[in-house]
Amino acid sequence: MIKAVFFDLDGTMLPMKQDDFVRVYFTELCKRFCPVLKLDDKTLIKSVWKATDAMYKNDGAKPNIEVFWKRFTKLAGSHVLNYVRDFDDFYTNEFNECKSVCGYNPAVPEGMKVLSKKGYTLVAATNPLFPAVAIENRLGWAGVDKRDFALVTTYENSSFCKPSKGYFREIASQLGLELEECMMVGNDVDEDMLPAKELGMDTFLVTDHLINRGESDYSGFKNGSYKEFLNFARIMPDVK
Repeated sequence: MIKAVFFDLDGTMLPMKQDDFVRVYFTELCKRFCPVLKLDDKTLIKSVWKATDAMYKNDGAKPNIEVFWKRFTKLAGSHVLNYVRDFDDFYTNEFNECKSVCGYNPAVPEGMKVLSKKGYTLVAATNPLFPAVAIENRLGWAGVDKRDFALVTTYENSSFCKPSKGYFREIASQLGLELEECMMVGNDVDEDMLPAKELGMDTFLVTDHLINRGESDYSGFKNGSYKEFLNFARIMPDVK
């Protein structure tokens, strides 16, 4: 029986086009940090991407936060460590400009209420590439709160990233669940659906902002709009 539901954030709970989000994000990041770090836009952006890629490749030996900053300082210079708190301040403030290119779907908070009332454990299973403050802000844009979830994956509390199977195992282990007791709800066939299915998890593919890089046949997954997922949630049984 399903006891927990893992929700992807970007493109699932939070309607967005990734390219628009990335454009605004890096515009604000460069505006804040290029002058103080004495880096040009190209160097800062390249360093962030490469440090992010290092987190994608994390094998679980260290938390993602350590992997990011080790790689970022190697690329951008050790002086960036003097600005760690400034980065936290950025994600508290300027980062919120990214909300302007994101949508809002009222079915999302409604779905949380429905499943919570039925007794499901809820997880904000966003790829843990950002600090907690940034992810909590994005949850707020979607109309939900970190307190709605038993766990919100961030780069501080995670040692893997999707699509690594270790990411899903780590969540289940932290919550004392079997993977067969969990459902993954997401919009990315490769990062959300395929690894979850291979681990024996139930799945629901949200197609409003579908990402299907490999053009895989996804007809074998339960799928539909987020509104259709909400209707599906309403008929899910109560957790016993």
